[in-house]
Amino acid sequence: MKNFADQLIETIRLMKNPTVMGLDPLLDYVPEHIVKESAARYKDPAHASAQAILEFNKALIDATSDIIPAIKPQFAYYEMYGVHGIKTLVETIEYARSKGMLVIADAKRNDIGSTAQAYATSILGKTTLSDGQQKEMFGADAVTLNGYLGIDGIKPFISIAKSFGKGMFILVHTSNPSSVEIQELELKDGRLLYEAVAEKVASWGEELVGNHGYSSVGAVVGATWPEQAKKLRQLMPQTFFLVPGYGAQGGDAQTVKSCFDKNGDGAIVNASRSLMCAYKKNSAYDTKDFMLATREEAIRMREDLNKAIY
Repeated sequence: MKNFADQLIETIRLMKNPTVMGLDPLLDYVPEHIVKESAARYKDPAHASAQAILEFNKALIDATSDIIPAIKPQFAYYEMYGVHGIKTLVETIEYARSKGMLVIADAKRNDIGSTAQAYATSILGKTTLSDGQQKEMFGADAVTLNGYLGIDGIKPFISIAKSFGKGMFILVHTSNPSSVEIQELELKDGRLLYEAVAEKVASWGEELVGNHGYSSVGAVVGATWPEQAKKLRQLMPQTFFLVPGYGAQGGDAQTVKSCFDKNGDGAIVNASRSLMCAYKKNSAYDTKDFMLATREEAIRMREDLNKAIY
């Protein structure tokens, strides 16, 4: 069974594109004609809303699956719509995987013991059902995690990653402005908190290093903190970085450059609103041209990143 980090690196190299498309859809992001068609088809507004988002997601995947290696659905945006939203999340994951895309579940799970085991099983593993069969419930390839509770909350994910060739990205230095309030607290030994977390993440991932030299235990490192990212790349030479904050949050190709190694490997950069809402930013596009707008923005982002990295 192929190591997740190896799968990710090989897919990025094949497409020459270290981009992951965040699918964090608010109903306001969905073109009006899709929302109206869904409302006419389904009586329940919650069902109609979730179905409109599903159609939007599928269209974005169709527009980019040959040029973007992975998607990253944020669970909260689907949970907002209750049971219909969860179904949309599952169907979005299934559809992306059917198109050959890897799926990073942005769930930021954080718990210990049997609860962490349940989270790991539901998102990455297989659940044993009443007839004794095992079935994937979400079927993601990787998941984002909060490591604040220590190895107790991470070990179940590592175990399932070993068994099923899956991966994870643990929060180390996030892209939000207030992250420094906690993540840059100074410890007694002079290190900053995020540096200590980085060292833990690197050690937790040692047993899952693949053939390309990177572990399937990765780290979330925000694009908005280039100096910190540079330090983290030194502290975690075998840790794959998931890099949020490009585009709408202010990060750009130059700020993410230090997340990559000298060969241009080791990181994948997330863009959400800048891809999903590309049609809203350019008056040349009609709302029915949203797929073309997203595709052209994805190509622009790919070229922007490659110019900076190589």
